[in-house]
This record gives sequence, C-alpha cells and structure tokens, in this order.
Amino acid sequence: MADEWRNLGPKSRQMLAAAGIEDRAQLAALGAVAAWLRVKAVWPGASLNLLWALQGALCDQPWQQVAREQRLSLLLALEQEQRESKP
Repeated sequence: MADEWRNLGPKSRQMLAAAGIEDRAQLAALGAVAAWLRVKAVWPGASLNLLWALQGALCDQPWQQVAREQRLSLLLALEQEQRESKP
C-alpha cells in the first residue's frame, strides 16, 4: 500500500494484508465497510477506528473528521452489510 495513504500506518496495512487487501484499488473496489468486515474476520481485535481510517483513506480525510461527520452513515452501512451477509 502506498505510503501516502492518509490514516493507514504499518499496523493498519498489516491488518489489510492479512485480509487479502493489498492495494488501494482493492480497497476502493470493496469500500470501507466491506474491507473492515474482511479485516474483522481475520483480526477480531480490529476496532471501529479502523473503519473511520479506511473511509478517510478513500476520501482523503482525517479519520477523526470521518468519525464526527460520517459515523452514523458508516454504522448504518455496516449494519446493512452484516444483515445481508447472514444466511
């Protein structure tokens, strides 16, 4: 992953790699919510701060701003994604 990605340090990149997300194109194709769910499946300790960071990386915003301004929409999208993935 490119070093210039906002919000994503070595630990975040390690978590993404463990989930099979190796580059920005893969992250963009999945979106922050689906990427976070993949990470959570292989790294159960992943927090919602990673979700904010992923969204921030995609829209070039600080994760703190994402947490303030997009928290509700991301949580609703997460809930919807989880509901749709249940058998």
